[in-house]
Amino acid sequence: MTGKRTRIINDPSDLVPLLQAFGSEIHKKAFDELNKGWRTERELVDIIGNESSVHRSISLLRKSGLVETKWKMPEPGASPEKEYHSTYSRIQASFGASMEDLSEIIRLTFMSEEELRDVTEKILTIVKQGDTSLTNLSRELGLSQVFIRGVSKRAEGLTVRGQRIELYDEEH
Repeated sequence: MTGKRTRIINDPSDLVPLLQAFGSEIHKKAFDELNKGWRTERELVDIIGNESSVHRSISLLRKSGLVETKWKMPEPGASPEKEYHSTYSRIQASFGASMEDLSEIIRLTFMSEEELRDVTEKILTIVKQGDTSLTNLSRELGLSQVFIRGVSKRAEGLTVRGQRIELYDEEH
């Protein structure tokens, strides 16, 4: 049944997008609406109001795997639109983390975009040059792997794939 699955979290860095999504009134409201049923971005804007915030909410929720997408069949002569719906209704966390790693994850979650800009740009530059190894990025930047994973899960242009950091294309 759609939207009634349990999300299993085995990596503490998966908390970053969750805390971001549910730490914001607009992201939370967007998720709540998508939990009720399928909605287009335009419908969410009508309900919530702020177009750029709704777009950011959908992007964040899609990237973190909390919503699924399908095409809405249009009226004759109209263009099709994407519809979104929540993927999970429950969560189960099963991980161990040092207090240092957990505190880093929580701090990272609530840092401003400006505070993260430099490190995000450095990671993007290195990944674009072809070095996607989490171990190499950690060594080169002098940052923990947990921090780099968290930043990558938060950043719009990056994603985590196993032990690699890759460029993220929102359309896929």
